[in-house]
Amino acid sequence: MANKIPQSVEPNVADKVNGWLKSYGVDYKLEQEPLNHEIDAALDEYYSKRGGAGGNRPDAKALIQDARNEYWPILIEYKGYKNKLEKLDPKGHIENRKKDNTPHFANINGYAANGAVHYANALLHYTAYSNIIAIGVTGYKDNGNLKLEIAVYLVSKSNFGVGQRLGKYSDLSFLKQTRFDEFTEYVHNQQLSPSEIDNIRAQREREIDESLIKLNNDIYQNEKGLSENDRVYLVAASIIATLGVPGKVAPLEKADLKSINEPGGTDGEIVLRKVNSFLMQKALPTEKRKMIVRTLKNTLTAENLNMVNNGETQLKRVFSKIIDDLGIYYKIGLTTDFTGKLFNEMYSWLGFTQDKLNDVVLTPSYVAKLLVRLARVDRNSYVWDFATGSAGLLVAAMNEMMNDAKHRIESPDELEIKYAEIKSSQLLGLELLPSVYMLAVLNMIMMGDGSANVLNSDSLTNFRGDYEYGNKGKPFPATAFVLNPPYSAEGNGMIFVERALSMMNKGYAAVIIQNSAGSGKAAEYNKRILKQSKLLASIKMPADLFIGKSSVHTQIYVFRVGEAHEPDDVVKFIDFSNDGYKRTNRRKARSAVNLRNVDHAPERYEELVNLVKFGSKKLCYLTAQDYFEGVIDPLSGTDWNQTAPADIRLTYSMLESSVADHLSWELSSVLKQGAGRYPELCRRSALLTEELSDLSWASFKLGDLFDHIEQGQRLKKDDQIPGDIPFVMSGTTNTGVVGYISNPLVVFPSNSITIDIFGNAFVREYEFGAGDDTGVYWSEGVAYTRRALIFIAASINRALRGRFSFGNKLRSSRSFDLPIMLPCKEGSPDLASIERFISAIESEQTGYIEQYISELNSN
Repeated sequence: MANKIPQSVEPNVADKVNGWLKSYGVDYKLEQEPLNHEIDAALDEYYSKRGGAGGNRPDAKALIQDARNEYWPILIEYKGYKNKLEKLDPKGHIENRKKDNTPHFANINGYAANGAVHYANALLHYTAYSNIIAIGVTGYKDNGNLKLEIAVYLVSKSNFGVGQRLGKYSDLSFLKQTRFDEFTEYVHNQQLSPSEIDNIRAQREREIDESLIKLNNDIYQNEKGLSENDRVYLVAASIIATLGVPGKVAPLEKADLKSINEPGGTDGEIVLRKVNSFLMQKALPTEKRKMIVRTLKNTLTAENLNMVNNGETQLKRVFSKIIDDLGIYYKIGLTTDFTGKLFNEMYSWLGFTQDKLNDVVLTPSYVAKLLVRLARVDRNSYVWDFATGSAGLLVAAMNEMMNDAKHRIESPDELEIKYAEIKSSQLLGLELLPSVYMLAVLNMIMMGDGSANVLNSDSLTNFRGDYEYGNKGKPFPATAFVLNPPYSAEGNGMIFVERALSMMNKGYAAVIIQNSAGSGKAAEYNKRILKQSKLLASIKMPADLFIGKSSVHTQIYVFRVGEAHEPDDVVKFIDFSNDGYKRTNRRKARSAVNLRNVDHAPERYEELVNLVKFGSKKLCYLTAQDYFEGVIDPLSGTDWNQTAPADIRLTYSMLESSVADHLSWELSSVLKQGAGRYPELCRRSALLTEELSDLSWASFKLGDLFDHIEQGQRLKKDDQIPGDIPFVMSGTTNTGVVGYISNPLVVFPSNSITIDIFGNAFVREYEFGAGDDTGVYWSEGVAYTRRALIFIAASINRALRGRFSFGNKLRSSRSFDLPIMLPCKEGSPDLASIERFISAIESEQTGYIEQYISELNSN
């Protein structure tokens, strides 16, 4: 008889907890009751627990104000079964996403805390609330008594919407007015560890990858008539319009776009007004604000975008897609990593021709951080970039400056003043292309502003080194210069370096540039630069640094500004070709696949900064061959890319390896040509051939010969972890051994035979792992000797030769009935004859080797 499914006690749970809330004096609302317009609209807008459109209904909800006048949404979800409180991923976070980063609706709908966290993310996405309390409660009957389980989570910008468990609770009395301030103070003091932040950031990066690809493909395929620039401007305008300024500018909502043709009331005009209001409240200089609005206006007010079809404009439709796909990521407190992904994808939308590709490559965020640190940026630095692109380098500089300030300034008031000073007056960037300039402005705004001195100007002709806003007319006192220039510019871009450094009196500079700039293409610029700046380091970067974006090889040059380079000044030459990352260029792959840390990459980047600062004593992961100190000729300008002098002395190990390689080839030749080379030793071959044909032979199925037949496991090359377990895949090179791994796969026993998808059979006298293109055959019932397995493998190769290919692959599951021919005695394989024949052949082969060794010694 089937076990009876227990009845849900959810009504009892709801009755119990709602009774608590009432006794605490909490003004709570039940499932169908409204709480406030903003929260209700967000729950309606967000996708439901089952994946449909909207209709999210927490079992109970409340909005409680604390002593700081901050309002806290409280969202509660009930379940009525044991073990239905929460479903966590391996890292201990609420598991509301699958491995492919799509929503895990079964968990969201099936577990109380998962449902509550799902509702909380709706509020992060569509409201101005940044801290939400999500509570899951489930219950079950134990000997007739109701038992409750409670999980309380903070879902906030600080934890990127993933949720952070808050202690253990047996009731919800912390919601009482007399205890709520103590509870919120405790919540404010909770912080994720650095490792938890890194894990959540990595998870969100994978999600934003999927969202950006989805958005780009959707707009490209379904929204006709939009140019590349239109798409960028629509994203910029939509994000700015929905950011809002608390208490001053309400975020634009989809419902605010009415899709009507009324003059002054078109969707584009509504978005434009909201953008203008936001920029005014952000106190952007009037000229800059007008220029941004003017740039966006042509797209936003275009007739085709504002034409009403079936009650909706194309602009509203695209606006809705942008907000739905990206909103959560720029409302949860984006970091450089998130914005870097956003702008890299948007940058790829711009319609640059092939010959311009090298000029529009964005600097990866980890390289941007490296340049900033090499330029020794701190809280007091004044940083500029003369080809700022999307302002990624300025964002990295701003983060470094603010982090330094946070660690060195103890007063909260002084720290706030310093943050404002950094953003308003310590950063300056110039970008010539209007469409890319819009990305830079949006990037800085999303990072908390700092956009006032991002200028749409030509740094080589129009810029004189002065502030354009705020301190207009006063010189910008630059102390740090960072740059990834357009490589098609004069001197591969060194013209920008010369101009910027000529305007500086002191400080440091770090530029990443095409390496031919240091070996002849920019000699004249380099000579002039060295008259007033000292080259400290020349760093060779990985050849695949910009894989998929550009094929150029790059070098980083680090300068101290304001000191002429002398002939005896030491330059640190560092080969950073191995930076610890493995890069691929799979368009549909996630970032975690396209960029993988395979050999201490973060530690190597930290070591690189220390090597430039302190020299060879900081060598750790890099070798002495990767670092050397030398000099350059200041009057040359072509000797900036030196490498460590090669040691060409022959070592014993090199000589030993060379001899071994030669002997290996010689022995292989001896064994293959033995009968012809030593005819006097092969007299038994004819006798053995005749004897072999006289034996009784029979057909045996592989399934009868082996009591274990299994297929290997799929393990892609990029996922293989180095180790000491031989890993076998299809092919005949090196008998199919492609490498040595340490992955936790099934380890197959020695004295086995492998047969790959093409029918190639090899004996394995060692434990090994196998890929899913290889079958493994062994027997525990019959103890085959090594010689027996060699004979059987040879017979398998004879029987399967030419029968399988890419279009007709052999799988172990299809091989049980495959027949092979073996010597037979009394209906079973004649193992004694098999052993004798292989032994005789081995003896003959050994004779060839012994004769060869004798000749070798005599010579």
